[in-house]
Amino acid sequence: MTARRFDPGCRACSRLATYLDEVSERHPDYHARPVPAFGDEAPRLLIVGLAPGMHGANRTGRPFTGDHAGILLYETLYQLGLCNLPSGTHAEDGLKLLGCRITNAVKCVPPGNKPTTAEIRSCNGFLRAEIDALETDAVLLALGGIAHRAILTALDLSPSRFPFAHGGVHRLMNGRRMVDSYHCSRYNTQTKRLTSQMFKRALKKARDLTFP
Repeated sequence: MTARRFDPGCRACSRLATYLDEVSERHPDYHARPVPAFGDEAPRLLIVGLAPGMHGANRTGRPFTGDHAGILLYETLYQLGLCNLPSGTHAEDGLKLLGCRITNAVKCVPPGNKPTTAEIRSCNGFLRAEIDALETDAVLLALGGIAHRAILTALDLSPSRFPFAHGGVHRLMNGRRMVDSYHCSRYNTQTKRLTSQMFKRALKKARDLTFP
């Protein structure tokens, strides 16, 4: 996979591009375009999610902003000293990340929040470029299995060597490490697959590896 700089006008995936056109017609005030990464320009910690939420990042234009998953993520980042505010509601709310950056494996909202394998792969060049820009000892936090596999694909590493496990730590290449967490989605938190305490422990593990 070739690294590619983020393209705010990307329409490489016809299904996603068509869907964004439909969303834009229904919600003309929504961002409804590829969503760029957000945070520190030279992060020590890169947090990778799945894709923009329909009424979250797809609406606001900023990852994990304005939806349920973002409530838990930003609250936990604030508790751990990684952002300046405990919540994020819109792109101009003054929220700043400290030493970290947030991106997604897929930059456009997919129908049903389920990108296809081809769409994940098509978008992987953007993630590769983001990882390439990190310091060699940077830490990556994968929110969910799709983000976990997307990171490995971007680094040309075999998923079979690095099985996903909540709270797991993987030594990658060039001194980089990856920490796994279940995604902080509404479904995972409502079903108790992921509790706020579990999420905080995983994120703290990533933070402590980043800033020992």
